[in-house]
Amino acid sequence: MADPAPIDPAATHETASHKHGRPLVGCAWDPAGAWIAFSAEDATVHRLTAAMGAAADLPGPAHDSWPWALRFSPDGTRLFSGGYDGRLVAWSLGEPAAAAWLVTAHDGWLRGLAVSPDGTTVATCGNDRTVKLWRGADGGALATSPGHESHVYAVAWHPDGQRLVSCDLKGFLKEWDAAGAPVRDLGRAEALWKYDTQFRADIGGARTIAFRADGAQLAVGGITAVTNAFAGIGHPAVCLLDHADGKQALLLEPKDKQQGVCWGVAWHPQGFWVSVAGGGGGGWLRFFRPGEAGEFHALKLPANGRSLALSPDGRQVAVALADGTLRTYGLFAKTA
Repeated sequence: MADPAPIDPAATHETASHKHGRPLVGCAWDPAGAWIAFSAEDATVHRLTAAMGAAADLPGPAHDSWPWALRFSPDGTRLFSGGYDGRLVAWSLGEPAAAAWLVTAHDGWLRGLAVSPDGTTVATCGNDRTVKLWRGADGGALATSPGHESHVYAVAWHPDGQRLVSCDLKGFLKEWDAAGAPVRDLGRAEALWKYDTQFRADIGGARTIAFRADGAQLAVGGITAVTNAFAGIGHPAVCLLDHADGKQALLLEPKDKQQGVCWGVAWHPQGFWVSVAGGGGGGWLRFFRPGEAGEFHALKLPANGRSLALSPDGRQVAVALADGTLRTYGLFAKTA
């Protein structure tokens, strides 16, 4: 068998697509690489084979609002979804798939979720200004961690599994231990927040957080340089923070400053960041090398991108699009 084509982001191209028909809000790739899950504005959650075979609805009702947050367990046997209805749902992915448990996790929107590296604990965050921990096996409540003064937008586990980080509307980051106890204030993604004096409104927050594989740096994605809070006019940005001291190392921005919001970011195992954005400037995949503020490659998407997920082997990226389509892109040159 011939060796696979080498990873080359500049050669990124579409490999497959699946049309759902309603705008998508989230996607996740299972750890075995066999399945991709996606969620939509119709409050549904689905999975389909990575080759874009027939999609199967995960049986509901479970959510009655947008299930924006999706994550698989490390062993791929469960999928967790969190929605703007405040609910956290664990899906058992046997045959047939079924909801294993459901809890009302937050008072108001559940904004983000993350599964611990060992799969035992699910962290969530939301508009009630708390971070909460849940037992992955049965949904038992483990901890409620207050401390943020505004809506908490995203949460991520450090790769060592001993701590997690959350970020709120005003860009403040906090670190918690694995039991939910506060560890320290971890700086601020200040570029991702602005108070609009005309509309008297805050705009900003982390739409996404991802750690570098070695845990030494984390990427916090959102919107910056906002000129109209009501319309959300600004351009997508990613604050790279050093985990040791919480200081901003770099601000990643599109070279041409297109409008939009960064909705997803991931560290590629070959040593670069991948981000997805959507907004007034359309949808874009962008690729950033360490130490460089501008992208070294950008790919225009056919619609606004709202979520991304790397395949376990790093050769593809799945993107959930606002036009109701899930698309996968190969990060290598096309073969004849």
